[in-house]
Amino acid sequence: MKRILLLLAAAALFLGAAKNPRQTYIEQYYPLAVLEMQRTGVPASITLAQALLESGAGKSLLATKANNHFGIKCHSDWTGEKFFKDDDRADECFRVYPSVEDSYRAHSDYLRQREHYQSLFELDPTDYKGWAKGLRRAGYATDPGYANKLITLIEDFQLYEYDKMTEDDLPAILVAEMAPVTERVIEEAVAPVQQPEQTEPARVQRTAEPAVTVRTAPYKETVTLSLIREIRRMNGARYVRAVEGESWASLAAEYHLSEKQILRFNDIDAPTALQPGTIVYLDRKKPEAEPGYGLYQVDQEGLTLWDVSQMFGIQLKKLQLYNIFRGNAPLEVGDTVVLRKLK
Repeated sequence: MKRILLLLAAAALFLGAAKNPRQTYIEQYYPLAVLEMQRTGVPASITLAQALLESGAGKSLLATKANNHFGIKCHSDWTGEKFFKDDDRADECFRVYPSVEDSYRAHSDYLRQREHYQSLFELDPTDYKGWAKGLRRAGYATDPGYANKLITLIEDFQLYEYDKMTEDDLPAILVAEMAPVTERVIEEAVAPVQQPEQTEPARVQRTAEPAVTVRTAPYKETVTLSLIREIRRMNGARYVRAVEGESWASLAAEYHLSEKQILRFNDIDAPTALQPGTIVYLDRKKPEAEPGYGLYQVDQEGLTLWDVSQMFGIQLKKLQLYNIFRGNAPLEVGDTVVLRKLK
């Protein structure tokens, strides 16, 4: 009898774990987090952990009534629909999104476009602890334990595994479903959104002309591009190759960067003509090459140290420091370039 009771208890624990709402949430939304990571560089583990924490695994009032899974408030630049509820202060204003997908996209853009979060994108993409602590320091949340809560969620549910994924790792059916979902969001955005049923003290304010279509239309375009253009990594930094007709400004806009940011990531002082095939980094390059790449013997004519810095994902100033003995002399075939700090 005692053995049967133990087996029943174990079965109950197993069923309880299988129905864990957090695990269910992760399984439902991890493809969105991975796609957003590929589009903007925000680690999927951080996106999922923040969503779990801020939305109560999708069960909070803000998530169910406003599709806001990240607790993003209105701020002065918000012109869309508004949802009011008590938070740090009474009756605070939060953004309303037409879909969960739109909320995920807005969260990535929110971090990408605000200056006080830019240092996070210089971290190693797998440094979830650095991201969690950086978000707290930058003021994303007032809770002093916010970073530890994110780290605990990431480690308890092994969310760091999603930081290693690419679009190719996602089930094909899930990627294929993204486009129809986006199209539906855009179509529904044209029609009036029904007033949410009030079950808890809160109120929704709707503007006469909500900026829904402005926010959702680019989502379809961006996702489509992200499925076509291959985003690669070199030395931990994301990059793409320019195609005919593109400029630094157009690529910056496509990946939600400022032109100043993308020029800085690529060690360019001022905009220049962008040749097809040029490597363009979407993150800051690393101070030195990956282990195992200590030296490079030049095997092409016409290369400069900038070309080498782009080839290996190394900051140009650091590369110049390692090769200061060269002065300003152009590189020649057969020259050896130092790629890492000499020990």
